[in-house]
Formats: sequence, structure tokens, C-alpha cells
Amino acid sequence: MMQAVGLESGPRRRKIFSVSEITTLVRSLLEEEFPSVTIEGEVSNFRPSSTGHLYFSLKDKNAVISVVMFKNRFAHLKVQPRDGMLVRAAGGISVYAKRGTYQLICESLEAAGEGDLLAMIEERKRRLAAEGLFDQDRKKPLPIFPSRVAVVTSPTGAAIRDILNVLKRRAAGVNLVILPTPVQGREAAPRIAESIRIADLHRLGDVVILSRGGGSLEDLLPFYEEEVVRAVAACSLPVISAVGHEIDVTLSDLAADKRAPTPSAAAEVVAASREELLKRVLDCGVSLRDSVNRRIERASLVLSGFSEENLKRSFQLFIQPHLMRFDEAREDLAAAMKERLADTRHRLELLSGTLEAHSPLDVLRRGFAVVSRRDTGRIVVSADQAAAGDQLDIRLFRGRLAAEVTESERGDQRGDERGDERGGQTP
Repeated sequence: MMQAVGLESGPRRRKIFSVSEITTLVRSLLEEEFPSVTIEGEVSNFRPSSTGHLYFSLKDKNAVISVVMFKNRFAHLKVQPRDGMLVRAAGGISVYAKRGTYQLICESLEAAGEGDLLAMIEERKRRLAAEGLFDQDRKKPLPIFPSRVAVVTSPTGAAIRDILNVLKRRAAGVNLVILPTPVQGREAAPRIAESIRIADLHRLGDVVILSRGGGSLEDLLPFYEEEVVRAVAACSLPVISAVGHEIDVTLSDLAADKRAPTPSAAAEVVAASREELLKRVLDCGVSLRDSVNRRIERASLVLSGFSEENLKRSFQLFIQPHLMRFDEAREDLAAAMKERLADTRHRLELLSGTLEAHSPLDVLRRGFAVVSRRDTGRIVVSADQAAAGDQLDIRLFRGRLAAEVTESERGDQRGDERGDERGGQTP
């Protein structure tokens, strides 16, 4: 039970507190009364710091409480908090003296289900994705050197200042057309959609930048609205969406032709630096020169191979295997012909021997003779083929004799028949 401290009856006994004293007193009361509580609410304005601590708010329909979670507790988290998530945070209530606000020092965090806002966004995202509004094949290419850029943003926000600074530094010659538009609140979504349609209708730029600085999920809600997403998707000009911080990805980002993490990055995309372009041209020149030199070196190397000495050597290397195969073939052919001739000679010798064995001369060599009539030239094989006084020629193995029949004696019939069969021709 909290009690009033330091107040006494009577106007003269009233204690005057310093800011530090009353803050310390309130802090001690809260820390003693609420050392450990669990609060359920929707995460809002989630922002991790560079030191590793987490800062965010928990809210419901009627109230908001600040929450801090130090990095030594964050390491044990099983869920990654994000805007719109419904969570249960456990810890103690304390007071941040420098701001005079109370906050929850969170010791543990667990998901309690998605918040209504995040659930609505997820449902809308699925529905628009099913229509093809986020498809990659419908993305339009960005112009390389735009001469005019239309910017849909608040004229007093930090986003337009960032864009102006970048364009001034990197591309001072680019014309900028600003369509002043509220980027937060209930009136923002229809105004943003209308500005996009005006820029498209009147061709106010070669590219459109849709931009605003960072903020909580509630601050960025206009860029989740369906009419804005449809206006971005329907724009015939290329659209660059640069909404919030790098970790924020709105539905407008998904429908745009290009998403930039920050407004400055969007300006960098559409405005190429002159120094960078000059460097690219010089680099291309160096690459072109090196490429030509390499081609010349390769051509020189190839041409050097066509000298007289190299050509002779190349021809010798080319023809040597053919000459070797020719020599081998010639030797094989000569060997085959030699073998064939030897075989033929052997066969001729065998035939010659056979012929000689059947030659009449061989018979004559053994002492036989061939007798023929001189007047007719017929061979005489029988005694009754010649009569006394007939002139005969006698063929010997060597030479001839002339003879005259003085007497004839008839042989047996069998011998005569054999003689008749063989006789009658002069050899």
C-alpha cells in the first residue's frame, strides 16, 4: 500500500521537495510496490540501440508504457520483438529520472500472439500478393540518367532535406519536383495516392521517389494502406520507395519498382555522381586498352609461329608420321612380294620337275628315239608303216640320223595298237 510521505498538517510544516528528491521518492515507491510484474501489450516503436539494449513501448487501446531491456537479458530471448507483436513482458517498474517517466525494466519476454494491427497488415499483404502487385516481372527498370525527379513527401520532414543534400552533392543538374504531401495521420493515405497519380498523369519526372523518415508502425501506417499500394503499382513511371529506416519494409516498398533503405539512398540511386561516372569511363578505357593489348599480343604470338624456320619445323613434324607409315608400308609390301615370289618360284620349280618328268626328251635321254617318214613326216610306230627302201628320219636325244629301210618285221598286234594310238604326229 502506497502512503503519502513528507506531508504534515499546517501550512508552516509543508516540506519543499527538489525535482531529484521527489523523483527518487516516486522511484522508490514504484520499485518497492511493483518489483515484479507481467504486462501484456502490443509492441510499438521498437528500436534496438547500437549498444545492444532494446527500447520499445507496450500499448493497448487506452495507455502506453515504455520498456527497456538490457543486452544481458536480450541474449536469452527466444522471440525477436517487432512492431505490432502482442507480447508478455515480465520485470520491475522503475523511473527514468532524466525524463521523469516511469518504465518497465524487462527481464523476460514471450510472444502472446500477433496484435490486431500486424494481423491486418499480414492479411492485406497476402491478398495483394495474390493479385500479383508484388511480382518481380512487373517491376520497371529505372532510368540511368534521369533529368527530372518527382518526390512525394512532406515538405518539412527530414526526408526531403536528405534528398536535397544528396542531389546537390552528386547531381546538381537534376531538376526536382516536390509534391507536398502529409505522410502521417488519417489524411495521409488518400493524399499520397493522389500525389502519385498526379505525378504519373502529368509526367512530372522520369522517376518518382515516395519517401518519409523513420517512425513507429502507427506512423508508417499510410504506406500500408491499400489505396497507396495500388497507386504505386499502377504508376507508369518507375517508383522508388524509401520509407522509414532500413529495417522497415512497408507494403509500398513491396509494390514499388525499387526499394531504398533510406531517403538518402533513394537519391543516390537516381543521381549518379559525376566523379563516379568519370571513374567508370576511365576504368572502361583502361579495360578496353588492356583488352586490345592482349589481343595484339595473342595475334603477335600466333603470327610469330609462321616464320620460315617454324613452318619447316611444323611441316616436318606434320609429315614425319606419314613418312614413317609410308616406309613401314613399303617395307611390308616388299616383304610380302618377296615372300610371294619365293612361293611362286617354288611352285614353278615343282611344275618344271613334273613337266620334265613327262617330257619326250627325258624318254629320249634314256635311249629311245623317234622315227618318222621323211616323205610324209608321220611318226613310225609300227614296222608295217614302212617298207624296204623308205627314207626315215631318226630323232635322238642329241641330233638326228637319216636311214633307209632295208628290212621290216611286223610286231605283235597289241604293240601295234598301242603304236597306232600314239603314232601319226611328228614331235
